Amino acid sequence: MSQLLALVIVVFILLVGDLVAVRTRAWIPSMFVSAVLFLIGYWTFFPKEIVALAGVPSAVAVMMMYLLITNMGTLLSIRELKNQWKTIVIALSGILGIVAVLLSVGTLIFGFQTMVVAVPPLVGGVVSALIMSEGAKEAGLASLSVFAIVIYVMQGFAGYPLTSLVLKKEGKRLLKQYREGGLASTEVAATAEVAPPTELKLFRRLPEKYNTEFFKFFRLSLVAYLAYLTSTLLAPVVSVSPFVLALLFGVIATSVGFLEKQVLQKANGFGIAILVLMLFIFDGLKQATPGMLLEILVPLIGAIVLGVAGMYIFSFVAGKILKVSKEMAFAVSLTALYGFPADYIITNEVIKSLTEDEKEREALTSHMLPPMLVGGFVTVTIVSVVLAGIFVGFL
Repeated sequence: MSQLLALVIVVFILLVGDLVAVRTRAWIPSMFVSAVLFLIGYWTFFPKEIVALAGVPSAVAVMMMYLLITNMGTLLSIRELKNQWKTIVIALSGILGIVAVLLSVGTLIFGFQTMVVAVPPLVGGVVSALIMSEGAKEAGLASLSVFAIVIYVMQGFAGYPLTSLVLKKEGKRLLKQYREGGLASTEVAATAEVAPPTELKLFRRLPEKYNTEFFKFFRLSLVAYLAYLTSTLLAPVVSVSPFVLALLFGVIATSVGFLEKQVLQKANGFGIAILVLMLFIFDGLKQATPGMLLEILVPLIGAIVLGVAGMYIFSFVAGKILKVSKEMAFAVSLTALYGFPADYIITNEVIKSLTEDEKEREALTSHMLPPMLVGGFVTVTIVSVVLAGIFVGFL
C-alpha cells in the first residue's frame, strides 16, 4: 500500500466519523464511529502500520501532542484554574469510585490480579496501560498483559457515547438558561475570563507583519520545550509529566503575554495537529485482535461496566455536595476513559450540534470546555500514572 493511499483511507475514516456526528447531531460521536471503522479495517485489510505508513509515526504524534496541549493552556487563565477546584474534586471522586467498586465487587467476580491490572488503564492513558502490561508480563501473567492494553483500547467505546449523551443534556440545560437571561448574568459572566483576549505584552512594540505563522510556531514550541526541560530537570527529585507542565506553561505564557489565545489556530496548524493526534489514538487499535477480545471479553465488559457505575455514583455524590449538575459531574469523571484530545473534540461536537449562534456557542464553550479539559488532565495525565506505579507492585 502506498503512502498516499494509506493517507486517503485513514482520513476518509475520520471524515465518515465527522459526517455521522453531524448527521446525528453528536448523538453518535465521531470518535466512536472512527474507532469502529479502524477496528474493522485492522481485522480485514489494513496493514498494521497503516497510520505510520500514512506519514504519522509516533515521533510526529508526540510533537503534535506537545503543541496541542500547550495550545490548550492558552484557553485557560490562572484564575480559571483556581476556579476549577470543584472539577478536580469531582474527577478524583470518579477515580475513587472506579477503584472502590473494582477492588470490591470486581475482585469477588473476576479476581484480585485481574482488577489490579484493570484499574490504571481504565482511569488513564497509554502510559499507565504500558506500565501494567509490562508488569503483568514480568509476573508471568501473559493474558493479563494483553488485557491491560485491550482495556485501554476499548474503554473509549463506552466513554465516547456516554459523554456525548450527558453533555447534550447539560448543554440543553445551559442553553435554556442562557436564552432566558439567567446564565449570562451568572455562569457566563463568571467564566468569561476563561480565555480573555490577551495582548502580547512582551511584543507590544513588534509590528504585526512580523508576527508570522513561523514566529507563532516558534514561541509555542519554545514553551513546550521549556515544559519538557523542566520535567527532565525535576525527574531525579519528583516525576512530573511533561504534558501536565505543558498545559501549565501554556497558561503562564498566555498570562504574561508571550503567547496569544489559541495560538495554534492563528498559526493555521490546529486542524493538522488534531488530525495527527486522532490517527495516533486509533493506531492503538491494531493491538486488539478478534481472538484476543474473545478471550478477555467477559472481564473486559465487566470491568468497564463496574468502573463506570462506580464513577457515576461517586461523581453524583460529589456533584451534589459541590452543587454541580449530575450531568456535568459525570461528564468530567468520564474523561478518565479517554482524556485529551477526545474530551476537547466531543465537547465541541456537542456544542456545535446544539446551536448555530456563535454567541450561544461561546457561552456553552466557556462553561463546558474548561472543566472537561482540566478533568481529562487530572485523571488521564496525572492520577492514572501514579496509580499504575502503585498497583504494579501488587502483581
